[in-house]
Formats: sequence, C-alpha cells, structure tokens
Amino acid sequence: MNRRQKVELFEQIRREYEFGVGTVAGVARQLGVHRRLVRQALQSAWPPERRCPVRSRPRLAPVQPFIDAMLEQDRQAPRKQRHTAHRIYARLCAEQPQSPISERRVRQYVRARKAELGLLGAEVFIPQSYDWGVEGQVDWYEAAVDLAGERQVAQVWVVRSMAGGAAYHRAYPRATQQAFLDAHQHAFHYFGGVFRRLRYDNLSSAVKKILRGHQRQETTRFIAFRSHWQFEAVFCTPAQGHEKGGVEGEVGYFRRNHLVPIPQVASWDELNDLLRHACQADERRVIQERALTVGQALALERPHLLPLPAEDLDLTEAQEGRVDGKGCVPVRTNWYSTPLPPGTQVRVRVSPTTVAIWQAGREIACHPRCYRRRQQVLDLEHYLDVLVHKPGALAGSTPLAQWRAAGRWTAAHDRFWAVLRERQGEQDGTRQMIELLQLGRQHGYARLTQALQHALTSGAQDAAAVRYVLTAPPPAPPVLGLSPTECTPAEYATRPLPSVAGYDRLLVPGAAALLETEA
Repeated sequence: MNRRQKVELFEQIRREYEFGVGTVAGVARQLGVHRRLVRQALQSAWPPERRCPVRSRPRLAPVQPFIDAMLEQDRQAPRKQRHTAHRIYARLCAEQPQSPISERRVRQYVRARKAELGLLGAEVFIPQSYDWGVEGQVDWYEAAVDLAGERQVAQVWVVRSMAGGAAYHRAYPRATQQAFLDAHQHAFHYFGGVFRRLRYDNLSSAVKKILRGHQRQETTRFIAFRSHWQFEAVFCTPAQGHEKGGVEGEVGYFRRNHLVPIPQVASWDELNDLLRHACQADERRVIQERALTVGQALALERPHLLPLPAEDLDLTEAQEGRVDGKGCVPVRTNWYSTPLPPGTQVRVRVSPTTVAIWQAGREIACHPRCYRRRQQVLDLEHYLDVLVHKPGALAGSTPLAQWRAAGRWTAAHDRFWAVLRERQGEQDGTRQMIELLQLGRQHGYARLTQALQHALTSGAQDAAAVRYVLTAPPPAPPVLGLSPTECTPAEYATRPLPSVAGYDRLLVPGAAALLETEA
C-alpha cells in the first residue's frame, strides 16, 4: 500500500468513527483493519512514517575501527592530502585482505562519518550585489590548443564584470608579468573603460609578499601600472578562491562552450581573434536570474567605468645587446638573427609576443618571442647578403631549415633551385637563387612564390624570366570597345550626301556630243 492509499484509508477510518460505528473495535471490524491502526488514524490524519529496522553490518563492522582511525588522522592533515573514499578502499584491500568489502559500502560509510567529523567542508556562501562599473575579477587558466599543427597549453587571462557579467579572454604562451599587464590594457579597451576595483589571487605578477591580514607587498611594476590606469587592487585570502567565484564560474562556462572541441589555429593572433569573437557572442546570452542580456548590461555599465587615459603604458622591456659572429643578438636565454655585421651595438625591445631589434633609432628586425631555452630564432632574409658570397652554405643552413618548417620555403622554391643548379652549376645556380630571394625581399615573398610557380608551369625556367615577372610593370588595362551609338558624331557622319543629278544629262539624246563640244 502506497502513502496515498494509506491516507485515504485513514480518512475512511476517521469518518466511520465520527459518523458511523463510533467505537474502535467496531471500526476495526467494519473495515477489516487492526485496532492499532484505528488508534493511529484517530490521532492524526497523516500516517506515521515507516520505521526502518537497523540492519547488522557484518562486512563493515570488522573494518570500521580501521576506517575511523584514518579519518581521525585526516583531521590534522592538510586538506589536499586527506584520504578519499577510494584511497581508503584501496588501503583496506591491501592491509585488511581478510575482511572483504565493496567499495560502494565504504563510500557510504566514509561520507556519513566525514559529515559527523566535519571533514566535508560544507560552507554557506552569501550572495553579493555589485554596482555598475565598480568591480571586476581577474584570473588565469590553462587551455589546450592546436597551434600550427602542434598541441600546446595556452595560458588564458580573463577578467569578468561582476555587475553586468561581460568577460574578456586573451591567450599567451606564458603567464608572465608582462603578459599579465598587457592583457589588462586589451581588456580596458574592449570594455571601453576601467573598473574602479579589480580583485585578484595572490599571483606573483602582482604580489611580492603576503603580509598580515589583507596587506600585500606589491611588485614595483604593478604599482606603476595601477597608478597609470587609476584602479584599486584587492587580493583574496590565500586558498579562498570562492572570494572571486564570479570569474571562476566564467572560466568553466567559457571553457566548456568555446574551447570544446580544441581550437585549431595558425598563430596566437588568430587564437586571440577567436577568443574575442567568443566574448562578443556571449554578449547575447542571459545569465540566470537576470533580466538583461550581457551585452545590454555592458552598454549600461560603460558610462560608469573610469575613462581611458590618453595613451597606454609602455610595457616593453628594453636591454642593450651586441651582434655576435653568427649575426645574432642574445636575448634572455635565446638568440635572434639580424642583418647587421658582427660587433654592432643594438637595443632590444621585448614584448609578450615579439622581440624587436633596433639600431640608430630604426627597427632592424622583429621576431616572434620564443619562450623555450637556448633556441636560435633565425630569418633567412637576414643572411642573403652574406650568402651571395658564400652560396655553398645555403643548402645546410639553419635559417633555411626554419623557413621550411614555417612554410615560407615551398616546393616551388626547391624545384626551381634544382633547375638552376642543373643548368648553371652548383655555385652559379645557387647564387642566382639567392639573387631571386633578394628580389623577393623588395617585392614581397608571396609575389616571388607566385612568380616561381608561373615560371615552372609556363616552361620559362630561367632566373631572368622570374626577374621579369617580378619587376615588369603591370599591363595596361584593355580599352573597352564602344558601340556606334556611344561615339561622338564625326564630320564624315554629318556631311550631306553627294548629288547625282548631273548624270541625268547623259540620258538626253545627243548629250554626249554636246558635252564633247563644250569640252
């Protein structure tokens, strides 16, 4: 009998007692129930809850003291080094093989016992309300991406508006302080203003030392950055990530909805464009318990943000350098190529994504920044002037290998180079190929690749043909033919038709002789 049927039976008992037989024994005989049930129905219209008998636990009882001892030890252990239910089960299998028990039964007991000991960490969190433009929360998280065909772990910076729910994500190869500050500046321009207060973890890019309470010894660079943008920095209590739960939830939502499946991009710029478009797409969603979309809330919040300064803070790190015998400048733990002669003094400007080399106030070379150690980042273009005099060094050169890996040296280059070496010899053919690369430096390497492909397909497999295609002026546009109605009337078109009336005189008899006499 289910509970509904029992409630209906209690109603019948109560009515029969009130308006029918009027005695407990009579109601019991009338309805065929026990007198104890009649008394229960008369006491309350709700049937009493069914009592569950306490069952014996023959499997759990032998190992219960062992489990309790482990949980007692966990009360003194760090939170992340406490026993899980599965770990307890594994230890029981290894240390108490004479008392077999199922993992499910262990999990049930461990959960109940942890609740009794206060080890579950259940905590009540208080909902918060935020005014427009007051607070944003900042965090880093990791995301796997396929960058140029290679699986990498990107460090993604995110800031979330707590009043409107809008967020901005930006990815970097490493979570350096320079990237941390650079992401702020991109986010401020995305939102159109600066939040009055930003809440952080105690990350090393901003905090040098944690002092007592909420006091922090901040890094000098972060203090200067905060002074430039005029916002207030607030730091969470260590190991209390729930104090910025808004951005923590944003990370999970964004990762599940925009980074699954794993993004496949060709460069970091393409990845950041993808993340920006995803942020703009999220402006159409409505966050739970809110009436406005994220985009509508952002439009309302923008006027309340602090205005942007006239210019961004320069975040590049400058250092002096000298070109070595391989035409490279050492920067941090790597080497970057230049077209300058050895011994030249240069100035290097390092940004989160690029390394620029300057000399005499002019940018000489710019490379993507490499975050690995003891790597050579070389550009074949920087060695062309030297290779003209040393053509034999081209085939096995590291700059050529890096161009191949980057896709800048194509199969068309190899085929045309092979033709030149076959016709002109090893040295002269290679030298002509280097001269063509120098032309590509002037006219663009994309045009050079097209010229090489055109020469190979047309059969004009000669350096002069490629040189002509690169340097020849573009053909003049063809003259479009005009219909007669579109032409301006000329003189021959407006002249009157000639008269043939004079020839009518020849039709008169004797006219021929008369004409001869007149002549």
